[in-house]
Amino acid sequence: MNTSITIMRRALTKRLPSTTLTLMRHSSSTILPSSSNKRPSLTHQKQSTNTSRSASATQQPPLHRRTMFIQTESTPNPDSLKFIPGTPVSDSGTTHEFLDAKSTTSSPLADKLFHLPGVQTVFFGPDFVSVNKHEDAPWSDLKPEIYSIIMEHFTSGQPLFSDGRTTGEGGAEDTRILDTDSEVVAMIKELLDTRVRPAIQEDGGDIEYRGFDEDSGKVSLSLKGSCRGCDSSTVTLKSGIERMLMHYVPEVKEVEQVLGPEEAVAIDEFAKFEARLRGEGKSVEI
Repeated sequence: MNTSITIMRRALTKRLPSTTLTLMRHSSSTILPSSSNKRPSLTHQKQSTNTSRSASATQQPPLHRRTMFIQTESTPNPDSLKFIPGTPVSDSGTTHEFLDAKSTTSSPLADKLFHLPGVQTVFFGPDFVSVNKHEDAPWSDLKPEIYSIIMEHFTSGQPLFSDGRTTGEGGAEDTRILDTDSEVVAMIKELLDTRVRPAIQEDGGDIEYRGFDEDSGKVSLSLKGSCRGCDSSTVTLKSGIERMLMHYVPEVKEVEQVLGPEEAVAIDEFAKFEARLRGEGKSVEI
């Protein structure tokens, strides 16, 4: 009996390593969280990894799409439109006007707009851009291009001027009341700045105070933006501005429209060019 027991113990001792190894292998196959101990659990792990990667990819912040809603308003001038980008254009109430392509060297936006065939003048208001076109240029061709240029400029964050100038601080300079102004001039400037200018800018234009002659009672103004070249500008000047100034300031007897310095230079240069052509025996047709 003792001999039989000894033989059985030796047999069990020899089997133990094999049994232990089998258990360890079985245990290692259950490390992965799976409902079965078969190899497909490894595939499940890869799927989970791919799922987590795709989840992390979807959690990344979406790409920023630069969009802008630009409104368009008609003006009394059929050859001028007012574009409102919904963001400040020329801050603090100042305005800037470009009458030809040469004057746009400091403004990337105005320069691009003048590259469009048919654009005649460009005007920057406090929160709008007015574009005047030539009479024979259709808006159906110009509007999409103007939209694109304005949107590209304001979504890119570029400054309005590339020469470092500011778009204005403290409002328009022409109606700034000076210590040397008389009481009458101060009243005229105040009315122009608070009553006239907001109404004119609603139509995509602006005014510029050019002076007051105390002897004749004549106020000189320049019309800009959409008001330039508009058939109704004379009505606006006489029936609107002149009547209001004469009502509040008895010293005012008349309001007249005068050319700005840029216009005067342009007309003078054209007159010289015309005289030179006629001296060469050529004619000029407009």
